[in-house]
Amino acid sequence: MKEALLILLAYLIGSIPTALIISKKFFGIDIREYGSGNMGATNAFRILGPKFGIIIMVLDILKGLIAVGLFYFLPYYLTNELERTNFMIGLGLAAVIGHIFPVFANFKGGKGVATLLGMLIAVQPIVAICCAAVFFVVLFITRYVSLSSILGAIMLPISVLWIWNEHELSYRIFALLVAFMVIITHQKNIVRLLNGVESRMPILKHRDKKKV
Repeated sequence: MKEALLILLAYLIGSIPTALIISKKFFGIDIREYGSGNMGATNAFRILGPKFGIIIMVLDILKGLIAVGLFYFLPYYLTNELERTNFMIGLGLAAVIGHIFPVFANFKGGKGVATLLGMLIAVQPIVAICCAAVFFVVLFITRYVSLSSILGAIMLPISVLWIWNEHELSYRIFALLVAFMVIITHQKNIVRLLNGVESRMPILKHRDKKKV
């Protein structure tokens, strides 16, 4: 019963529409009516600017971290590593689902990548670093946030299943599920990438002005 309540709380934490709150508070707009109509950090970067985009990204990452940290409220999980990891994964996934389908914003949210990163940092920081490294390298080279997110997510099962050869079944399923989830939420981006019409994110102004 207590676990179910904490899972629900994790979902509610993930449902906090940070981009929507900030866009209305500081700009007087509903960010869902601009750009891609998405409440994620990428659309926030484009519509609200880098400063608020970074703030929103950090807050979305914190949602994943805080949600996973709810396991501290149940002392049992402090001494049982396997059960703790499974419960942390459950809490984190609840937060990611909350970000994608937020109850506080008519179930229309972001794609969950930043919240997922926060969850990974809490559950397995080394794997999180590997996924983030792939994301930033691909972003620097291509300037496609969507492609960076997809390849960063694919790096998760590669790390879990092959690099570290994690034997825990729930962790393996989780890694594959996350990669699948990110690919599914980026379907439209994949189509735009294949058609060569996906938007790029400027990284270095002197370089990107020539290429955009």
